[in-house]
Amino acid sequence: MLRRIVLGRARARATSRPFSAMASPSSPSLASQTPLEDTIREKITAALSPSTLEIHNDSHLHAHHQAMEGSTSRETHFRLVITSAAFEAKRQPARHRLVYGLLSDEMAREGGIHALQLRTLTPEEEESRRKAAEGDGEGDGESAN
Repeated sequence: MLRRIVLGRARARATSRPFSAMASPSSPSLASQTPLEDTIREKITAALSPSTLEIHNDSHLHAHHQAMEGSTSRETHFRLVITSAAFEAKRQPARHRLVYGLLSDEMAREGGIHALQLRTLTPEEEESRRKAAEGDGEGDGESAN
C-alpha cells in the first residue's frame, strides 16, 4: 500500500481502500485497518513537517518469511520516502537516526515494525532528482521531423 502526502494535502494512490475512508482524529468512529501506518504518518508529520511523505506497506511481500511465522500483524515492513527541510545540513545516517528515534516505540514492540527502509531528502534534493528524471525522459522515441 502507498499513501502520499504532498504539501499538507493527502492523495490516495495504489491503495485498496479510499483515502477518505481512513480513520482520523476527527472521525474516531471509524476503526483504522492500518493503525501502525497511521501512527507512522502522525509522528513523522508532527515532528518533521514533510513536504512529501510516501508510506509503502510491503508487509505482504514478506509474510511468508520464517521470521514472520506466527505474527498476526499485517504491518511489519515499510518503505518511507520523506522530504523535509528538517534534514538540511544532516547526512543520511543522522537523518535515519532521527526517523528511527521517532519510531523507536513502534520498532521495539511485539508485532511492530520489523523492517524499515528510508529515503530521506531535503526539498532541494527532491527538486534536483525530479529535474534529473525529467531530463532523462527527453527525446524518448520522438523525433522532430
